[in-house]
Amino acid sequence: MKKTDLNKKIGQRIIDQRTKKGFTQADLARACGKDRQAIEKLESGKVNPTLYTLYEIAKALDISITSLVDFKTS
Repeated sequence: MKKTDLNKKIGQRIIDQRTKKGFTQADLARACGKDRQAIEKLESGKVNPTLYTLYEIAKALDISITSLVDFKTS
Protein backbone atom coordinates (compact mmCIF):
# COMPACT_ATOMS: atom_id res chain seq x y z
CA MET A 1 0.00 0.00 0.00
CA LYS A 2 1.31 3.44 -0.90
CA LYS A 3 1.83 6.04 1.82
CA THR A 4 -0.78 8.33 0.25
CA ASP A 5 -3.35 5.52 0.25
CA LEU A 6 -2.56 4.73 3.87
CA ASN A 7 -2.92 8.39 4.87
CA LYS A 8 -6.33 8.52 3.16
CA LYS A 9 -7.47 5.35 4.96
CA ILE A 10 -6.35 6.75 8.31
CA GLY A 11 -8.11 10.01 7.48
CA GLN A 12 -11.33 8.16 6.72
CA ARG A 13 -11.06 6.28 10.01
CA ILE A 14 -10.67 9.61 11.84
CA ILE A 15 -13.79 10.95 10.08
CA ASP A 16 -15.75 7.80 10.91
CA GLN A 17 -14.79 7.84 14.58
CA ARG A 18 -15.23 11.62 14.92
CA THR A 19 -18.72 11.60 13.43
CA LYS A 20 -19.67 8.53 15.46
CA LYS A 21 -18.86 10.58 18.59
CA GLY A 22 -20.81 13.57 17.25
CA PHE A 23 -17.70 15.78 17.05
CA THR A 24 -17.11 18.47 14.45
CA GLN A 25 -13.60 19.03 13.15
CA ALA A 26 -13.41 22.06 15.46
CA ASP A 27 -14.50 19.95 18.46
CA LEU A 28 -11.81 17.37 17.76
CA ALA A 29 -9.20 20.05 17.18
CA ARG A 30 -9.94 21.65 20.57
CA ALA A 31 -9.95 18.28 22.32
CA CYS A 32 -6.48 17.37 21.07
CA GLY A 33 -4.81 20.78 20.97
CA LYS A 34 -4.74 21.19 17.19
CA ASP A 35 -6.37 23.70 14.88
CA ARG A 36 -9.30 22.78 12.65
CA GLN A 37 -7.18 23.04 9.50
CA ALA A 38 -4.77 20.41 10.87
CA ILE A 39 -7.69 18.03 11.41
CA GLU A 40 -8.99 18.73 7.89
CA LYS A 41 -5.55 17.93 6.42
CA LEU A 42 -5.34 14.70 8.41
CA GLU A 43 -8.83 13.62 7.39
CA SER A 44 -8.18 14.32 3.72
CA GLY A 45 -4.92 12.36 3.78
CA LYS A 46 -2.83 15.39 2.86
CA VAL A 47 -0.36 14.89 5.71
CA ASN A 48 1.44 11.96 7.25
CA PRO A 49 0.28 11.79 10.88
CA THR A 50 2.84 11.20 13.59
CA LEU A 51 2.30 8.51 16.18
CA TYR A 52 1.86 11.22 18.82
CA THR A 53 -0.83 12.96 16.73
CA LEU A 54 -2.70 9.67 16.37
CA TYR A 55 -2.36 9.18 20.13
CA GLU A 56 -3.84 12.64 20.79
CA ILE A 57 -6.74 12.01 18.40
CA ALA A 58 -7.45 8.56 19.83
CA LYS A 59 -7.38 9.94 23.36
CA ALA A 60 -9.74 12.79 22.43
CA LEU A 61 -12.16 10.31 20.82
CA ASP A 62 -11.77 7.80 23.67
CA ILE A 63 -10.68 5.01 21.31
CA SER A 64 -7.50 2.98 20.83
CA ILE A 65 -4.89 3.96 18.28
CA THR A 66 -5.44 0.59 16.63
CA SER A 67 -8.97 1.73 15.77
CA LEU A 68 -7.31 4.23 13.44
CA VAL A 69 -4.50 2.14 11.97
CA ASP A 70 -5.40 -1.56 12.10
CA PHE A 71 -5.41 -2.64 8.45
CA LYS A 72 -5.14 -6.20 7.23
CA THR A 73 -2.20 -6.82 4.94
CA SER A 74 -2.34 -9.26 2.08
